[in-house]
Amino acid sequence: MRKRHVAALASFVLLVCLPIAVSAWYLWMRATDQFGSTLAFSIRSEEASSGIELLGGIADLSGSGANDSDVLYDYLHSQHLVQDVQVALDIAGIWSVPQGDPVFDFTDTKLVEDLHAHWDRMVDVSLDSTRGIIEVHSKAFDPFSAQRINEEILRLSNELVNDINNIAHEDAVRYALDDLQRTKRQLASARSSLTEFRVLNELVDPGVDAGAQTSLLASLEAQLTDTLIEIEMLSANTRRSDTRLSQAKQRQKVLQARIDQERTKRAIGVGGNGRRGLAQIFGEYERLVVEVEFAEQSYQAARAGFEAAVSEARRNTRYLAAHVLPTRADQSLFPRRGLLLSFVALAAFLTWSLIALIGFSFLDRR
Repeated sequence: MRKRHVAALASFVLLVCLPIAVSAWYLWMRATDQFGSTLAFSIRSEEASSGIELLGGIADLSGSGANDSDVLYDYLHSQHLVQDVQVALDIAGIWSVPQGDPVFDFTDTKLVEDLHAHWDRMVDVSLDSTRGIIEVHSKAFDPFSAQRINEEILRLSNELVNDINNIAHEDAVRYALDDLQRTKRQLASARSSLTEFRVLNELVDPGVDAGAQTSLLASLEAQLTDTLIEIEMLSANTRRSDTRLSQAKQRQKVLQARIDQERTKRAIGVGGNGRRGLAQIFGEYERLVVEVEFAEQSYQAARAGFEAAVSEARRNTRYLAAHVLPTRADQSLFPRRGLLLSFVALAAFLTWSLIALIGFSFLDRR
């Protein structure tokens, strides 16, 4: 054997065999057993058509820009969750239990950043985006602590979903109430304008009043026509001193004066032309009536939307459904000693191979 072969063998023992032996000794002799707990859940929501959609086909405004599962997945990796779990369970103390295990235990530095970094080592969170299912695998040095960590994660996640649900409902109710109050003010204003119009023109319904006035004028004109005919017949067949003729002429004057008075009433305050003034009154009245009808329809739609928003807020439309509750392990499955030792052996062998390749290449060049 040449010196290079001896050096290669010595380096193999130093870089491969020794790290594997040390790692195996540490994993089986010093590393503390860890127990795992599994939790799986998803977010479900109840879909229901709102009253606004049923009335007018208006789109529902309660959508969200991000998927609820993605939001919850980010929350499970957040420092805020770590702080809440630390306050509830003192996970820093739970993970600092083993003595003489500097690799897998946690050294409590009272810094939330260090605890957050160790959280990622002890709590594994995965998300199946196609099904919206979140799985949480927590580890601790006893099965009860691992289960308690998952139970606390489930409780805090449920609180987060409820908070999101309540905020969405509060916003929906507030917007619906604003629409209801706005349409109510519009309806009151439209009705007030219609009342002012009736008071100003002394008309309840121009159509009814115009019809009654037209009927009265037609009746008076018919009576005037009969009176004129009577006067012509009496003038042809009687003397001028006949009392019937004088009475007929007097009745003619009275009917004519009454007809002129009714026509004048139609024209007072609306212009010199009675027909044109009546048309203006009808136009203004119809415009006000249309505004009142539109305001009533808007108010009814807003009221239905408000009642639907209140009804939606009374029930939990978005909730967390846990199909795998936090489990309690019967035996220790962590750390995965065989897998970790394989990784150490592979890394050591690759490192030694690279160094040996570089060394032999250098020697061959010389």
